[in-house]
Amino acid sequence: MTASVSLPAAHLRVPGADGVGVAVHRWGEPGHLPPVYLQHGFVADTRLNWVGTGTVAVLLAAGREVVGVDARGHGRSDKPHDPAAYGELRMADDLRRVADALGHDSYDLAGYSMGATVAMLVAVADRRVRRLVVAGAGAAFVERGGAERHAVLMAELADALEAPDVADVRTPATVPFRRMADALAADRRALAAHARAVHTRSADLAAITAPTLVLAGDADPLAARPGTLAAAIPGARVAVVPGDHATALRAPAFAAALAGFLGEP
Repeated sequence: MTASVSLPAAHLRVPGADGVGVAVHRWGEPGHLPPVYLQHGFVADTRLNWVGTGTVAVLLAAGREVVGVDARGHGRSDKPHDPAAYGELRMADDLRRVADALGHDSYDLAGYSMGATVAMLVAVADRRVRRLVVAGAGAAFVERGGAERHAVLMAELADALEAPDVADVRTPATVPFRRMADALAADRRALAAHARAVHTRSADLAAITAPTLVLAGDADPLAARPGTLAAAIPGARVAVVPGDHATALRAPAFAAALAGFLGEP
């Protein structure tokens, strides 16, 4: 894996429609292909999901300009505590506003987990998306009852984030997220606010026109049956790499598959 790169000392901030500012990190120079936008997963940020895993370095080695967006409530972005300020629809609007601010009339887009939902919502509405990678997501996004199960999980995550101590967390599946939030010294109230506003409505995935890759870890329960998700997106392909929800991002095959697909004309 190519060595990771450090985030630049300076970064751009772009206000959302409600004034909440999101932090934007940029690397590389414009090339013959459009920039690659990266949207991270829940609790994480650009540094953890994309820089620390080597993905940014692989894209830079391929000659790509890269734009990482810290979702509201995460990383270096603003962190309101009101659930009304959250939800993936707001995050999708934030990302489109970043593209507006940077003047990009075409861009490739990759999202992981929560970021995959954001990326799909963007691609449904924004024809500037040239190619799309949906990673760390699977059949639950489209299967009957999947949204309801996801809403239950996110409510449990909110409870875990609001618990006084990790020892007080009652749902084992949420413990890794709470531990990650503690390790990152994240604003747990902001994260819990998003968890209580998470997107549960179906999206018109058939409206996505960008060539799409559904990329999943072979042991990731949150990305089970990726082929079912791919079947809902016109012409989408599937790639499976080693790893679970936490480790698939670090598999060399992950960045290789992402960069290879986005490198196609």
